[in-house]
Amino acid sequence: MNRLETDILRHLEAGNPIALASIVSHAGSTPRTPGTRMAVLPDGTGLGTIGGGRLEAEVMTAAAAALAGGYGLIKRFELTGADASSMDMICGGRLDVLIEPLLPDAATIGLFKAFAAAARQGQAAFWVVVLEPGRTEDSLAPRRALALRQVGGLTFLGVPPDETADLTSLISAAERERCPVILPFGQRRVVIEPFQAAGRVWLFGAGHVAQQVARLAAMVDFRVAVLDDRPEFANTARFPEAETILVPGTFDAVMDDLPIDEGSYLVIVTRGHRYDLDLLDQALRTPAGYIGMIGSRRKRDAIYDALRRKGVADEAFARVRSPIGLDIGAETPEEIGLSIVAELVSARAGRRWSIPSAAALA
Repeated sequence: MNRLETDILRHLEAGNPIALASIVSHAGSTPRTPGTRMAVLPDGTGLGTIGGGRLEAEVMTAAAAALAGGYGLIKRFELTGADASSMDMICGGRLDVLIEPLLPDAATIGLFKAFAAAARQGQAAFWVVVLEPGRTEDSLAPRRALALRQVGGLTFLGVPPDETADLTSLISAAERERCPVILPFGQRRVVIEPFQAAGRVWLFGAGHVAQQVARLAAMVDFRVAVLDDRPEFANTARFPEAETILVPGTFDAVMDDLPIDEGSYLVIVTRGHRYDLDLLDQALRTPAGYIGMIGSRRKRDAIYDALRRKGVADEAFARVRSPIGLDIGAETPEEIGLSIVAELVSARAGRRWSIPSAAALA
């Protein structure tokens, strides 16, 4: 679950109102992009950041006022000219920040609990904020709801039945985005913020590199599963961040019964050439969105040759990142783990790699 949502839910359950400030649009050069958010408590304490400096200070002041007054607003910051000088910024762009009070009532807490459950299950979710007119011309009465992507389509929480058809169409248009979008909604506007499933990292091997990958992958909101045939390596003491730890008797056909799908990231970091070969053979028969294997180019080429002799076509290897990890000159397990997780984040963002992968281990 997103850490900010976790903190918000904790404060709401404690009976504390909270103001959520979200960058919902920008133009030009700005310190942060749409989707960046922070929360502000009634005592002025901030959770998260939207860029620091005077910009953040002004957002926190506006959020505290909105929370005290019980209204929402979209506040525009022009990061040019005198405004930029007064905030010590040289970005030269424009930011629109939605400030939204969240009250600790049953309905709001229920939405955040549902979001938490969806995140735990790896389910895609969409925050929906209908920007209703406020009591004054410049104020808003934001109405927050949640849409969950399920097998049969979207399930809405906090949305009147007569709005679901229009919101379904708008969510379909926004679904490919990784940041909030503001769209017309009748005579009003609506903010739709997609949260795609974070993805599950399957770590095959539980050595020193796997430990670092698990720790860092969990920090950037991947779900982590660890598999190794050695219980002294695959255990909660070594992998406290792992959601799942499996100790199969053998790696043979181990992927057959795993729920591997397009949102799965397979990281092959076992202790031996033979295990890597077998696991890569299995991985290439799955729909996994990412397959990476540790090792030198020499080891990789030997494994590819062995798989070719088993009938694997050359084009299949285009799916594999090996040597795994971005080329940052990594040498220690910590550095190699960092290079692997950086590549996982890049893959999740749908980006193409602009630099070659690392020659991780011989």
